[in-house]
Amino acid sequence: METSSMEEKNLPVFELGPCESGYNLGFLVGQRFTKQIRSRLATDLIFQNQLLPFAKTQQSQPLLRSLSDANRERFPSYWDELLGTAEGSGVAVLDLMLLNFRKEILPFVPKTTVSLEVDHAEDCSDVLAFTLNSVPPSEDEIVAGGIGRNFISRDLLEATNMDDALTRIRSSGASVGHSYNLIDIRARRILNVETASRNRISVREVQETPFFHANMYLHLQIQQVQDENSLSRQKRAALLPKQTKTDFLSLLGDTDDKTYPIYMKGPTLYTLCTALIDLDEKTLSIIEGNPKERQVTRIFLMSSRINAD
Repeated sequence: METSSMEEKNLPVFELGPCESGYNLGFLVGQRFTKQIRSRLATDLIFQNQLLPFAKTQQSQPLLRSLSDANRERFPSYWDELLGTAEGSGVAVLDLMLLNFRKEILPFVPKTTVSLEVDHAEDCSDVLAFTLNSVPPSEDEIVAGGIGRNFISRDLLEATNMDDALTRIRSSGASVGHSYNLIDIRARRILNVETASRNRISVREVQETPFFHANMYLHLQIQQVQDENSLSRQKRAALLPKQTKTDFLSLLGDTDDKTYPIYMKGPTLYTLCTALIDLDEKTLSIIEGNPKERQVTRIFLMSSRINAD
């Protein structure tokens, strides 16, 4: 993708490749983002107060071993990327493992404190784009030691088209669950895919009716944690207009509910940035700050190789 920078100082972009190995790729990423990785480890309260103490107990060892073995066997090159990132940033492999498998580990941490978090990201190629966010299956729906959601999401970056992406998701063997929005840039087609352990999956095509998805299952029939934060955001979104680009950005920037706003400013949960994928203009725009202010930081152009075909 081509890129057009509006404010390069705020959003670091690192382009590299091809790399001789997954380890080398991870090492270069870790080296480039050492400051950000160490800052995350130092300030992430879930990591510091729950994951790290749990990892030091005998109780955690069978789970950590099974996660390591299953994910290294299924995705050896991605596991090497993780090892390389740890080496490049000078942090412990265990620390990065705990961050990457937090959703797969937290259900088994003794419940002295209950923490729910929002997880949302976007990735694009010239043919397929996808966004994703976490969903909260109940504990008895989780398979200990399965494949981690972050490794599955990493594998989606290798998908060549919508069908390939669906195949990778269907056969993933996930430990927990996830929600994906798959976007076929050429065909202008969007699928919402909800997943759970034991390769359970539900696919909903998004058509003319606007679709909003908080951190909760909407169409896969599964027992899930009742999260008031997600329920409130889902209800609030249903009340807001969703017809124009401005409507959608205003919705994503809504702070009307002071307890559970759609746009979060802390102190526990934060909206880091907003991504807007425009299938008419074939662009991916990154907005830092409240999206209803429409202050675009960077624009990625997704059409260069499409138009050349």
